[in-house]
Amino acid sequence: MPLASPILQTTLAERRPNRQGKVRDIYEFGDRLLIVASDRISAFDYVLGSGIPDKGKVLTQLSTFWFEHTSSIVANHLLSTDAASFPGEARRAAEMLSGRSMLVRRTEPLPIECVARGYLSGSGWKDYVATGQVCGVMLPAGLRESDRLPQPIFTPATKAESGHDINITEKQAADLVGRRVLDRVRDFTLRLYASGAAHAESAGIIVADTKFEFGLLPLDEDDSRPVEERIILIDEVLTPDSSRFWPRDGYAPGGPQPSFDKQFVRDYLERIKWNKQPPVPSLPDDVVEKTRAKYIEAFRRLTGRELA
Repeated sequence: MPLASPILQTTLAERRPNRQGKVRDIYEFGDRLLIVASDRISAFDYVLGSGIPDKGKVLTQLSTFWFEHTSSIVANHLLSTDAASFPGEARRAAEMLSGRSMLVRRTEPLPIECVARGYLSGSGWKDYVATGQVCGVMLPAGLRESDRLPQPIFTPATKAESGHDINITEKQAADLVGRRVLDRVRDFTLRLYASGAAHAESAGIIVADTKFEFGLLPLDEDDSRPVEERIILIDEVLTPDSSRFWPRDGYAPGGPQPSFDKQFVRDYLERIKWNKQPPVPSLPDDVVEKTRAKYIEAFRRLTGRELA
């Protein structure tokens, strides 16, 4: 159950990640990045003391599926998931990296997260109760928690120093990235959501909301493309970590829904009344096992195949 990337335990043991997130470790190889997904799991902005076996494989292989599924909508950063084709140092760790890592093009990530919401839940529900709006988008009165929205909405977010997502308005997002860039990623976000949600629903899963990240390809010397034409999809796509997945056959608006994502872990932490401050708790075996089962089931339903 690797909490650190397996690459740290093998031939790159002497090489620290150039960047380390709550789940992923990123290694730089010139104009390429090696992204390694660990089995770490975070909740309430903290990495927990227990990992979820095979979680990193689910995130990587499910993102790979979606990168392929959505490539006609927007180009993405994926170059290879074949560890035998990785740069030399990583190639020597191929056996441990297989299935949980991807080689990608290097980009300049946009400083916003692009959230699509098709249902009223999470922070969107809290905003709606308080203001009747979500990120400045006015919604009809009388909606219930988990109701399907009249149409999907785009609600950008950014991150504070703590790493916590902060909802912002489209105007605030445009101030950060420029109006032309925002218009392009807004269009991509809603098209990606529509495509992903339709496929997921056919597999018995409701995508209540999800977030996408985009990056800018670097300019070559003779490249005069406008900035909005250099946007590609990066990071992860429609995974249980970046999305709210609900079983379609159990959907009942008017309150919280059962889920395939890490809401199960959050619910456990709320039950034990953790104060969301260090020291972070570890998860009992039954919570680990049930969470793993939810990730695996979501993967099987969405891809129609077994985890490699």
